[in-house]
Amino acid sequence: MNESQLQQEWLETNGLGGYASSTVSGINTRRYHGLLVAALHPPAGRTVLLSKLEETLVVGGVRYALSANQYPGAVHPQGFDHLVEFRRDPFPVFVFEAGGVRVEKCVLLVHGENTVVIEYSVSDAACELEVRPLIAFRDYHCLTHENNAIHREVAMEPGSATVSLYWGLPALHLAHDAEEAEATGAWYRNFEYRHEQERGLDFHEDLFQPFVLRFRGGKAAIIASTEQHNVTEASEMRLAEIERRRTLTEARDPLVRSLTTAADQFLVRRGEGKTIIAGYHWFTDWGRDTMISLPGLTLATGRLDDARAILLEFAASVDQGMLPNRFPDAGDKPEFNTVDATLWFFQAIHGLNDPQWVREHLYATMRDIIDWHVRGTRYGIRMDADGLLHSGEPGVQLTWMDAKVGDWVVTPRQGKPVEIQALWYNALCIMAALDGEGSAQCASMAERARASFLTQFWNEADQCLFDVVDNAIRDAAIRPNQIFAVSLPHSMVSPRQAKLIVETVQRELLTPAGLRSLSPRDSQYRPRYEGDGRSRDSAYHQGTVWPWLLGPFVSAYWKVHSGSAEAQEQCRKWIRQCAEVAGQACPGQIAEIADGDPPHTPRGCVAQAWSVAELLRAAIETGLG
Repeated sequence: MNESQLQQEWLETNGLGGYASSTVSGINTRRYHGLLVAALHPPAGRTVLLSKLEETLVVGGVRYALSANQYPGAVHPQGFDHLVEFRRDPFPVFVFEAGGVRVEKCVLLVHGENTVVIEYSVSDAACELEVRPLIAFRDYHCLTHENNAIHREVAMEPGSATVSLYWGLPALHLAHDAEEAEATGAWYRNFEYRHEQERGLDFHEDLFQPFVLRFRGGKAAIIASTEQHNVTEASEMRLAEIERRRTLTEARDPLVRSLTTAADQFLVRRGEGKTIIAGYHWFTDWGRDTMISLPGLTLATGRLDDARAILLEFAASVDQGMLPNRFPDAGDKPEFNTVDATLWFFQAIHGLNDPQWVREHLYATMRDIIDWHVRGTRYGIRMDADGLLHSGEPGVQLTWMDAKVGDWVVTPRQGKPVEIQALWYNALCIMAALDGEGSAQCASMAERARASFLTQFWNEADQCLFDVVDNAIRDAAIRPNQIFAVSLPHSMVSPRQAKLIVETVQRELLTPAGLRSLSPRDSQYRPRYEGDGRSRDSAYHQGTVWPWLLGPFVSAYWKVHSGSAEAQEQCRKWIRQCAEVAGQACPGQIAEIADGDPPHTPRGCVAQAWSVAELLRAAIETGLG
């Protein structure tokens, strides 16, 4: 087996938070892999209904397995031996050759439904194709094992088969054009999920196989869904989705087209509104990620209605001047445990560039947020006497560098983190520019913050900014957070300081996959993101590379070089390089993180919203669109 086939993953999404995903090899390596992972309560309630299909091609009585699985000590069958091509066209397409016969398989999700369509084209109509569904019916964070609580019955009708494995979960309807459908009812045991094993988690699962479908050569189709369909709809569904994706962008640049298509996968429904999935496979919608991602995913792509809907959805959830950081999967109350999500909310609003709409719909919320931050809200978040924003309590992580292992706070940033001051200053400037009640007050507070920042944060020894200031403590760790003091629209530093900051970040932190979270010269630097949970979390912000940070770095570089032709060429080179390196894990997507040391192997989520968003925004900013 080609190792790249096992490492490389593919992803289809449905606009609800549901998805289909696996490896190119056909081996599921994560508990999160599945052919239909339905979002039963969009965008949450993700449930692995259909795990995969076991496919066998029968040519002249000889059987050729096209699927593949990892079991303890063995890979069986090994259908990847017959895989001759994988491509996105625009959906994942797998091409097999066995016994002189060519089989082409296409997988797509229907937008707005928990529905997956699988179409086959077999070059020899005399052949037979056997397909055996393997089903799980479980929460996507969990694993299932053989048990007697299942309902084994299959409701068979001409052209359809329905299974309902457990009470309380929806039925799975499979429409098909098979010549024969036969109920079986067997457990396939001990699937191994490689990535879960590497993460130090449970990695064995049993799956139920309820029936077998037998097709006779030529064309074949299956529609697996929580809704009832007729298999004749498959072709219409495919053509409709092709047309929908075609209208997403008219950009001529291939990278911008690819990133725009990738951006679409994160924009999903929440109730009657819209939200942004932070990453696939395991993230839902997070306040911080949503606000950072919104400009690139919606404003840069012309989806202004989606941007407004998302801003209104989150504005309705503001409490005590704070934006929720997370809506739990189980539908519990939102979590308010971030200092920066609320401030990124202002940046997203500013990017909309529609002051009249903002005054009508969001100004009152924005004013309330400023007032709460001035007088103080949760977790010690308050404006200090110097005009800067203090935040944090012992044992609590409020910035994006939020890794925590038990009671161990890996990157304690209590006090005044540098990017929080940049965001706070920009929020005050944005409010002052809206010409509403309190504009003069906001302008005055902004000036006070700027004066205090310049005296407290400049690190003359390293020619850059301190990462955190907390009374007499000055954290001199060279981290990427300082880049926002240059990249955001309103800057508190001088042109000379801005140029030195960019030079320091470029020298210490820039890699082909994005920016490191810590300089390699620091004693706390961790070159690899790997191992069990503790090992990975301890490296998460201690050197691990983040592709999304290339966006603000490009903006800062572009700014200090006055948008010159040379700067434009250099920025475009960095963007393309990052998309290539960080996009290796999942064709058409950009990963969450990468190792700090070469070759900067992509890690974490294979598809991350802010990685795509910031590369796309930077690409548009530098003229690629």
